[in-house]
Amino acid sequence: MAHSHSHGHSHAHQGHHYGHGLPASDHLNRAFVLGIGLNILYVIVEAGAGWWYNSLALLTDAGHNFTDVISLLLAFFALKLSQRKPTDRFTYGYGKSTTLVSLLNAVLLLLAVGAIGWEAIERLGTAPALNGTAISLVSGIGIIINAGTALLFFRDKDHDINVKGAYLHMAADALVSLGVVIAGLVMYYTGWFWVDALMSLIIVAIIVWSTWGLLVESLRLTLDAVPHGIDLAAIRAYLLEVPGVAEVHDLHVWAMSSTENSLTAHLVVEDTYSDHQLSQIRADLRDHFYIPHVTLQVERGPEALTCAEAGVCH
Repeated sequence: MAHSHSHGHSHAHQGHHYGHGLPASDHLNRAFVLGIGLNILYVIVEAGAGWWYNSLALLTDAGHNFTDVISLLLAFFALKLSQRKPTDRFTYGYGKSTTLVSLLNAVLLLLAVGAIGWEAIERLGTAPALNGTAISLVSGIGIIINAGTALLFFRDKDHDINVKGAYLHMAADALVSLGVVIAGLVMYYTGWFWVDALMSLIIVAIIVWSTWGLLVESLRLTLDAVPHGIDLAAIRAYLLEVPGVAEVHDLHVWAMSSTENSLTAHLVVEDTYSDHQLSQIRADLRDHFYIPHVTLQVERGPEALTCAEAGVCH
């Protein structure tokens, strides 16, 4: 019986596989620090303007933006934590923290838009008079800040679901700000103050639609489901095509973090199989299936069980 362990890192890139190796840490560090700083500054400005103009809309949006600052801080903390080396207690390291934070970010965003939606529904019938010009100007600054922050994460959003969560937060905020600008202009020229609430509901629907996929994928990864973009059937078929491999069982693929995938499998082999093939199998799983962490158990002779006998056929 032989064991193979591979812990190489793949830098291949294709589609939306969360397993291509960590994005450039220096670039992401700068993106998070700059994004957090700009958004803290904007929250202070927006909250001050909301208090000065007695605008509940601006105060509410400032509160929403503050939750996004917290989300960015959590995402940044998870990124730094994931870069720490494994310990005797956390033998896989802390990479899973990025997956947990992406799930938390998705939940936080949905809760935030839920609160905004509830407020908007209440305001439809009793829309207060608002200073449309001031609201538009302040929200215009918000578009620049939020869109700029989102662009900082755009390059890495398809490599790390944690970064994707941060990107969606900022993109959603830019959309909210744009909607508020439009609503402010309409209110200024028409006096239709109910447009503020209507625009909020439209924005809420768009954000929920764009965030739902992040929530589902984060939940899947947290439960150690096969990551998005990984074809388990294709992996099984490849392993069975390896010369001398008669059976594959206990095949598992899961996400060790939001950027790296892991695989374990038992290979029942015949006499024609050679252990020299292990290095090629590891290379193929890394380069073609984007799985850098591979552990294979080779079973031969009387010790080998068919998957039916092992009771683990799947």
